[in-house]
Amino acid sequence: MALRIRTVLAANGPATAIELTEAQVEELGGGKRAAVVVEIAGRTARLRLGVMGGRTLIGLSKAARAELGVEIGDEIDATIELDVAERAVEVPDDLAAALDADAAVRASFDALPPSRRKELARAVAEAKRPETRARRIEATVADLRS
Repeated sequence: MALRIRTVLAANGPATAIELTEAQVEELGGGKRAAVVVEIAGRTARLRLGVMGGRTLIGLSKAARAELGVEIGDEIDATIELDVAERAVEVPDDLAAALDADAAVRASFDALPPSRRKELARAVAEAKRPETRARRIEATVADLRS
């Protein structure tokens, strides 16, 4: 089910959020921490509901605002849907090979939440030196074994 709302993106420090009422959260389904897809003017972002100060919000960081093409203070028409798509994580080939070398390590990695898998993969992918990359892969495998 798609939820359509019109709102102004009010400033909340350096960020902003789309606030949902309890009725809107119930209409959307999925609970107060559901993964959602937000579409504004043909641009989409995969985000998550959160609760802050008793209010249910979809936080819009600077990166999310850039992805959606909006700024603090804009009046927006948004379509919000539950995100039921699998959250795939691009795993660098050398990290994938290290994970696949031990079935238990691969199973541990696959059992992690998508955000943690993404964080581990990004740490390896962003390493500038081969030694750093190898050290991060070793650390990841060791952590997953324990």
